[in-house]
Amino acid sequence: MDSEAMDQVTETGELPEAAHRGPISHAIFRVARLHRMLAGQLLREVGLHPAQELVMMQLWDRGRIRQTDLARHVGADAATMTRTIQRLEKAGFVRRVRSTSDRRSVLVEPTAASQALRQQVEDLWARLEDYATGDLTDTERGATLAALQALETNLAARVSGDTEPPSRPGAPDA
Repeated sequence: MDSEAMDQVTETGELPEAAHRGPISHAIFRVARLHRMLAGQLLREVGLHPAQELVMMQLWDRGRIRQTDLARHVGADAATMTRTIQRLEKAGFVRRVRSTSDRRSVLVEPTAASQALRQQVEDLWARLEDYATGDLTDTERGATLAALQALETNLAARVSGDTEPPSRPGAPDA
């Protein structure tokens, strides 16, 4: 990361007055931003853009899949998935074919050429993991992952409208 970007990170790391009631949310935003920046740098080494590797990971695991199902698994809207697949197809990593059972459906599958990319993506994700976790112990890594999974569960429940946020001990009543 260049010095200008590092200066910006240092400046943005300060908690603004308006965020004092949401320091974890502010930290998530900052960490996600940095993680995405670094992932983008690493992905450029193998000719990918952020989120394209997530599409490829799904395809490597699932094989041929309907484009709409792929979008759902990745959490992308149809237009974004279409653009992503077009770019990956142009690069030779995926192939699109019409479903023989439902002519309205487009199936997407990884190409043989994408298999060499798989090892590179796995390697760069390992590097990204190491950069993100630094010198955390295995216990700290496990606790971090558990906390992130709990946060994801809480947020997913709110997005789907399933639940009210849990009350915090010592939090003022609304």
